[in-house]
Amino acid sequence: MEFTGFPEAALDFYDDLELDNSKTFWDAHKQVYDTAVAAPMRALVAQLEPEFGPARVYRPYRDLRFSKDKTPYKTHQGAFVANGPSTGYYVQVGAPGVRVGVGFYDASPARLASIRDAMAEERRGQELLDVMASLEADGWERHGERVKTSPRGWSADHPRIDLLRHKSLSMNKEYGFEPFIHTAELVDRVRADWRAGAPLLDWVLRYSRG
Repeated sequence: MEFTGFPEAALDFYDDLELDNSKTFWDAHKQVYDTAVAAPMRALVAQLEPEFGPARVYRPYRDLRFSKDKTPYKTHQGAFVANGPSTGYYVQVGAPGVRVGVGFYDASPARLASIRDAMAEERRGQELLDVMASLEADGWERHGERVKTSPRGWSADHPRIDLLRHKSLSMNKEYGFEPFIHTAELVDRVRADWRAGAPLLDWVLRYSRG
């Protein structure tokens, strides 16, 4: 299947799902999900696979085992291309439109410690800040889980304490409702932005151990 864009029906589907996140709604509209969301997402990542590798297209069902929120379905469809442990490229469609991202979403204690060591060191920490600043100048935003205070072993007055608070780190770029998300042009947009985000992933993989 050739990717031709996400149809308006994909965004409408998630608008409605946010209002009625129930099995009754899902069963009545599953064909819309299959044709307007899942099939285009698979086609999109298939066209990106030769350069970035195979993607994991996430299941639409939420894991309810440890959640107080018992709504059964995710209100977006994501796909992830790993190029390291819990590290890689991301693309998502939902009611707010389309967004892309790069970064790491989880780290073992040993791996996180090595990442923080690199963040704390002047040359390597500044290298990361320069990469992030370049992305921010092009409309990307920083995200990730952070501790509220200083991580154990680090002083609150460290010049890069804001970085050191991160337990995960990603840079995301919102396409929103730009007309190109409904066309084949989206492939080129995602490809270009994943390439632009690759230096962040390179930094993480270069300096993380464990």
